[in-house]
Amino acid sequence: MLVYRILLTEYAGGLMASGRAARWNPNEVKMIYTASSRSLACLENVVHRGQVGLTRAFSIMTIECPDRIKIKTIHVHDLPSNWIDFNQMQLTQHIGEKWIRENKYAILCVPSSIVEDEVNYLINPDHHDFKQISIIKTQPFTFDKRIKSQ
Repeated sequence: MLVYRILLTEYAGGLMASGRAARWNPNEVKMIYTASSRSLACLENVVHRGQVGLTRAFSIMTIECPDRIKIKTIHVHDLPSNWIDFNQMQLTQHIGEKWIRENKYAILCVPSSIVEDEVNYLINPDHHDFKQISIIKTQPFTFDKRIKSQ
C-alpha cells in the first residue's frame, strides 16, 4: 500500500513525528499522519494553513507500507455523528493515544474529517513493524496559487 505525506521540505529528511497535538493524538504522543491519496494529503495541509503558509517550500513523500503489516481500522460508524467537531477532539485523541499505547498495530486507518468516505493512515513510529515502512520517493510539492487566493 502506498500512502502520502506533504510536509515542509525542511522536515522531509525522514519519517518523523513531532508529538504535537492533532486530531488523533494529544501532545507528547507521537504518530505520523499520512493520507490515502496525494489530493487528500494536499487538502489536509490546506485546511490547516493560511494562504501565506502554503507558499513555503513543501515536499511530498510517497511511502510504502508492506501489505503484510496489519492495520487497525476505525470506521466512521464506530464514532459519534459529531466526531468531526472541534469540541470532540478529545475523543479522537483518546482513541489515537489508546492505539499507540497498546502498540498492537503499526498502522491505524481513520476516516478523513475533510472528505467523506476517504481515509488517512496513522503510523506508529515505536511499533516493531515501523522499520518495514519506507519512503520510496520524496519530491518538491507546490500548492496551486489559486488555493486560498481570495
